[in-house]
Amino acid sequence: MRVYFILLIFVLGILFACQQKEEVCVVENEVSIPKEAIPVDEYDSTYAARLGADDYGMKSYVMAFLKAGPNRDRDSAASADLQRAHLDNIHRLAEEGKLVLAGPFLHDGELRGIYVFDVETVEEAEELTDSDPAIQAGSLVMELIPWYGSAALMEVNGIHARIQKTSF
Repeated sequence: MRVYFILLIFVLGILFACQQKEEVCVVENEVSIPKEAIPVDEYDSTYAARLGADDYGMKSYVMAFLKAGPNRDRDSAASADLQRAHLDNIHRLAEEGKLVLAGPFLHDGELRGIYVFDVETVEEAEELTDSDPAIQAGSLVMELIPWYGSAALMEVNGIHARIQKTSF
């Protein structure tokens, strides 16, 4: 559980580190975001409503922890095909606005990655995870947990599209 907490603090820390009143925000001298891309000066009720924010600027999500499944023995070609289908499903869910955040952990442990779904219930998230070919094949299993986080996460995919030079 400690790993989950540290990961959440890291993700939120990067998002909120940029809320400065300078011309650009620099995160570890590598990423700069124009000030106009980050509303920081005052509450914007229209913007908050568009993101689904409550009075605290927060909203409900469902977080998925992707774990290594029981069926991981495949030859390299079958593994590559399954990974491609898994990534295609991730892109589809993101384009539909259902997947707010996704990414792998950078180690080879049982915990493989996370998803954050913009859905109200675990049951809705379960329907979405069931569409993942890696879940269907038993290569991954997911643990789904309701989560309350910043509505600003709804902007991650749009920001990512602006900074992604090469697609997966």
